[in-house]
Amino acid sequence: MPPYPDYEPDQHNLAEPQTVSTCEESVALSKDLKKKGWKFVGPTTVYAFMQAMGLINDHAKGCVGRSKAESARKKFKRP
Repeated sequence: MPPYPDYEPDQHNLAEPQTVSTCEESVALSKDLKKKGWKFVGPTTVYAFMQAMGLINDHAKGCVGRSKAESARKKFKRP
């Protein structure tokens, strides 16, 4: 089980693409990491990390990257 299973945002509750740089989950994870002594992990940095890891797919609806990311996400199996 991942150490932060509850920090994966609901894909149906994301803001419109390119209008947001944080979400509830990135704020919560940032606060938790700071309590554990991490530095330079603000909500925006954590949000960018979540995008890079595929936890957030906020490509615009018509973007080819959106469907590719959705497809890769469906194929992924959690260890």
